[in-house]
Amino acid sequence: MGANSLNKPLLLSDEVEPDYVKNSYFLVSSVKWALKIVMWVIFIAWVGLIFLYPGEIGSYLVEKINNATSGSVFGITGSLFLVFSAPILLIAFLAVAHLIISGEHVFEKKKTSKSPGFRLWTFPVLVDGPFGVVSAAEFIGIILFVVFIIWAVYAYTMRNISLLTKFEIPSTETGLAMLELTGLRFGMIGLLCLAFLFLPVSRGSVLLRLIDIPFEHATKYHVWLGHLTMVVFTLHGLFYVIAWAIEGTLIKELLEWKNIGIANLPGVISLVAGLFMWVTSLHPVRKDYFELFFYTHQLYVVFVVFLALHVGEFVFSIAAGGIFIFMLDRFLRFCQSRRTVDVLSAKCLPCGTVELVLSKPQSLRYNALSFIFLQVRELSWLQWHPFSVSSSPLDGKYHIAILIKVLGKWTARLRDNILNMSETEPENLQPLLTKTITASVEGPYGHESPYHLMYENLVLVAGGIGISPFLAILSDIINRVREGKPCLPRRILVVWAVKMSDELPLLSTINTEACPLFSDKVNLEINIYVTRESAPSLEEGKVHVASRFACPVSGCPMSVLVGTGNNVWSGLYLIIPTLGFVVLMALLRIFYINPYQVSTWWYQGLLFIACMVGSVIIFGGLVIGLWNLWDKKVSAKDENEKNNRTEVESAQSNGTVTDKDSTRHNLENSTIINYGSRPDFKEIFGSVSRKWGHVDVGVIVCGPPTLQSSVAKEIRSHNLRRQRHHAIFHFNSHSFDL
Repeated sequence: MGANSLNKPLLLSDEVEPDYVKNSYFLVSSVKWALKIVMWVIFIAWVGLIFLYPGEIGSYLVEKINNATSGSVFGITGSLFLVFSAPILLIAFLAVAHLIISGEHVFEKKKTSKSPGFRLWTFPVLVDGPFGVVSAAEFIGIILFVVFIIWAVYAYTMRNISLLTKFEIPSTETGLAMLELTGLRFGMIGLLCLAFLFLPVSRGSVLLRLIDIPFEHATKYHVWLGHLTMVVFTLHGLFYVIAWAIEGTLIKELLEWKNIGIANLPGVISLVAGLFMWVTSLHPVRKDYFELFFYTHQLYVVFVVFLALHVGEFVFSIAAGGIFIFMLDRFLRFCQSRRTVDVLSAKCLPCGTVELVLSKPQSLRYNALSFIFLQVRELSWLQWHPFSVSSSPLDGKYHIAILIKVLGKWTARLRDNILNMSETEPENLQPLLTKTITASVEGPYGHESPYHLMYENLVLVAGGIGISPFLAILSDIINRVREGKPCLPRRILVVWAVKMSDELPLLSTINTEACPLFSDKVNLEINIYVTRESAPSLEEGKVHVASRFACPVSGCPMSVLVGTGNNVWSGLYLIIPTLGFVVLMALLRIFYINPYQVSTWWYQGLLFIACMVGSVIIFGGLVIGLWNLWDKKVSAKDENEKNNRTEVESAQSNGTVTDKDSTRHNLENSTIINYGSRPDFKEIFGSVSRKWGHVDVGVIVCGPPTLQSSVAKEIRSHNLRRQRHHAIFHFNSHSFDL
């Protein structure tokens, strides 16, 4: 290696690539760009039509499309589905093609930017208030939705006035008619919002993977859209209630269930279910009574089904696309979570943290910023909790590790169960042969590309157990440097705030000795702030022994049935049920609805929902069955490699949280521990900016909302007031906060 090689990122060099590799790369890039352009055109046309629909122009365009397509076997339902739901499904199909072409080598071809600059997704605009930390791109999205609501209300109001004037309704009835028309218009606005509502909560959705927004970030978009949608639907119902109360027909109207036209009672049931979900999802309730929030949120089934009964199939088809994608994701999650997963190791650390090492198949990919949902059946059959992974994919092919801080009843019971699994003292490390932990897993989910590898300069800010994903990041970088794999980071600053010093042994997982060249290639600094101790404890430097138990295994790794898994199978799982849904609807109309002249609106809505569910279960189940068979075949081929299970267990004891004092000594030169103080982010970012110069610095934060707000506020302030030769900081959050 040349003298300059140590100062350059470990990127593939185009100059040393054969011509056929360059040509292949050019062809793949061209196809990907073509797919992106087509997807953008479809998306802009779809959003533009939704935006214009409340006005005369939009209604005219939709009417023209309806007239041109309503002669098909699907009728007006097919026309509205084609306009409002088909575009998002078509984008999803193209996204599958894009992901398959991209493969798993997205990172290798990315280059670092020569000129540092601001980015809409990483520049925090709002840092306080009800929205939390909001980037510039997210702020633009909020503004667009607000503008849409204002425009829609204005356009519909003008159309209502024009409609009342045209029919010359008596002045005594004008007010009531205006109330009912306004309620009707708010219902349509709510349906248009509902078209987006379920997209962010489809955890393994190809749409989220396409734009590289992980589920933990997308949940806040669902929260925002949920509040907006329920406000609009509440106004929809309120205007009708006021009008009916004035007419003196309130009870009669609320209980009315028409066969032809809108059925009121199903709408009342749907709205009540939505209000229950909305009220229990408000932050004070969600924070103090999370189980109440979780269980009442299962009323979404009631909400969706009775909405379809309320409006009928052709109106419901406006929002059906996003709901169908969510149904596919939910069924896949259900199938994946049925399998019990081997817990290879369960460990209780002195700081009150539990480490679990779970078995996974070689074919199930994840990255250092992934997370999983975990269920332990000995504790609860209903509770699922999200945890960031603390291991790197390069730590081992057949296991994944998570760290769990004991903070509530569920985690406390998990720790107690692990400690009680042995009849001996916790300090005596003995394998358990009779008891085990029955775990089920959903995931892994997370960023499609490991964005911690996209920055040459990294600042990792953690609060408490928020260090967990950063252990995975650091392990990933160490392994990449050791194996010569692409890796951009050259300078890394870790800022970790903890309450007590007994949490410090968590850093023992950073085993830089595994890569002798690491200190030459990467400059690592660790600043630790122990906030509730003014001086080192008397036990400082003492080796804390963890209580570790090896659990019996039965040969059941995590299931590969996840939307973020194999691109081909996850793509087939989306495409085949969607086509199956179209086939079922066509057969239903040809052999039942049209011959028997079924015209009852609510019944047609029920049949529409039944076709959606049937296509997911029948056609989706078929793909899942074949996917499982493929996995068994692949696993059988890997059985010889899997005989290295002892290697995996060795990796988990050496690569996960252990108590090796040598690792601690190896980090002492790069670690500064501050007692009785909190991080001063103004000073930290100022010092980094002066030392590192005019570069892009990726800041990743994992911790409570207050920590995120503090870091985002300082980044915003620094970026706005910075001088030309100073660094530009990019805010990235890795915190799961429902």
